Amino acid sequence: MGNAEPPREVVASNLRLRLAQDEWEVGAKLPSRAQFAHHCGVGLNVLQKATERLIVEGLLEGRAGSGTYVAPPRERLRMIRSRHRERRGGSPFRSDMHELGSSGTWESSTHARTPAPDRIARRLGIEPGEPTVRTAYEFLADGKPAQLSTSWEPMASTGDTPILLPELGPLAGKGVVERMRSIGIDIETWLELPRPERATEEQATLLGLNIGDLVLAIERTYYAGDGRVVETADIIVPDRSWEVAYEFAVDPHEPA
Repeated sequence: MGNAEPPREVVASNLRLRLAQDEWEVGAKLPSRAQFAHHCGVGLNVLQKATERLIVEGLLEGRAGSGTYVAPPRERLRMIRSRHRERRGGSPFRSDMHELGSSGTWESSTHARTPAPDRIARRLGIEPGEPTVRTAYEFLADGKPAQLSTSWEPMASTGDTPILLPELGPLAGKGVVERMRSIGIDIETWLELPRPERATEEQATLLGLNIGDLVLAIERTYYAGDGRVVETADIIVPDRSWEVAYEFAVDPHEPA
């Protein structure tokens, strides 16, 4: 009994199934909450929480003073990862969204002198516990959650410079490549390791997903010309909204 799903999740799952079976057409108005609650054998509060979950997921939409309607399917957009995105200046994410005709914004929280966890220390090539600047990002496309990112930069590289805090100072909001170049560090290569994962409770809450929904986790690391690692990040992209493609240039003069 202790493992039983909360009533709101049972109702939400039932609604998802009925929507998937096209019980209502796109744009159709659902029965009133009182009727629905009676039909499902639950209280109005439980039904409200269930429908709110489906509104967050994009399956339903609420219209003030009118009711709840079946939402049109969300378009799955393509996110291009390439060297080109690092050469445009400014924020790569904002440029990505601009190319898609969307407005890219973000919210962030930065903590300096964060001791490097073991796995991050290995990626940065530093000792565990050495100070880093940790920044957590929530990226938004037209005001809606698009992706998450948590970045770590070793303070040994930026500690006495104006770019110590990524979202403050003269280059606030710029990309890592541009920020590092301003202090004489030229990033020459970057490595990304993508892998499929399931959304954690925190990720699901921030991205408007269900716990366990498919996400693409990208482990990204930037390298300076001398081989130093100057930043590493964990990026989370919701699979239902985005497909990620990698673009590579071909040198026509390079021998096969």
